[in-house]
Amino acid sequence: MKNLLISQNLPLSKNGETPLNIAMKTAKEAGKLLKDNFSKKRTVNFKGKGNVVTDADYLAEKHIINSLITEFPNFGIVSEESPPIEKDSDYKWMIDPLDGTRNYASGIPHFCTVISLYCKNSILLGVTYDPIRKELFWASKNKGAFLNGKKVVVSPKKTLLQSVMGMDLGYIDKKAVTAFGLLGILFENIQGVRLLGSAALSLAYVACGRLELYAHHHLYPWDISSGIILVKEAGGIVKNKTGKTLTKTDPSILASSNKKIMEEFLSISKNSEWDRL
Repeated sequence: MKNLLISQNLPLSKNGETPLNIAMKTAKEAGKLLKDNFSKKRTVNFKGKGNVVTDADYLAEKHIINSLITEFPNFGIVSEESPPIEKDSDYKWMIDPLDGTRNYASGIPHFCTVISLYCKNSILLGVTYDPIRKELFWASKNKGAFLNGKKVVVSPKKTLLQSVMGMDLGYIDKKAVTAFGLLGILFENIQGVRLLGSAALSLAYVACGRLELYAHHHLYPWDISSGIILVKEAGGIVKNKTGKTLTKTDPSILASSNKKIMEEFLSISKNSEWDRL
């Protein structure tokens, strides 16, 4: 793994490691901290209804930021729970120390750590680590997507009717109700729906063929940046919820294993409240 991404002429760390190697190592270390604290009593604070943060979020985030600053002192950092760290560089880390915090706080073992790297508006690499299952998903630009070192590709299923879809409801009541309405018009055209509570892991599951589709109406860049490059490098498609080009600041996301499944979904959802809101 030592030479990964060197061909892309990315800066090496102070210790001569590639950004991808450092991101993978750091994500696994942070994941271990989360796992070690999972069975302990948790301090939970509310940022909004259903939107929580725990002491483990801060613990993992501190470790990640310290590690990345030590190895790449000139790279900027954007993280969910802390103010951004601005640097005079085109490179910027995007961090979600604990995606699936509501699961974590409730003792549900489905959560992950997410680290990605941008250069301007381009995602160069993404790492998503599930410490419970010890599954390390990673992708780098034009290099493919991998799970624990084995290359992965999206599902071969061709139609929406064959598909299992992932979806999460988020923290905005009106949008959540709209998502339920979408399921009402969609359900007869799909195999099933899974609300798993971690957008990052759901996108990783699209990348490795466990889900054929994932949709969410309101997320943040740290939730999805790793998932975007994972899905694309695994051969899938990523758009916003109405099928338009996904921008860095677009809150909605629609990821699918192929164009036909996405087109069928968009045809059914067109002109629905989901499409309009």
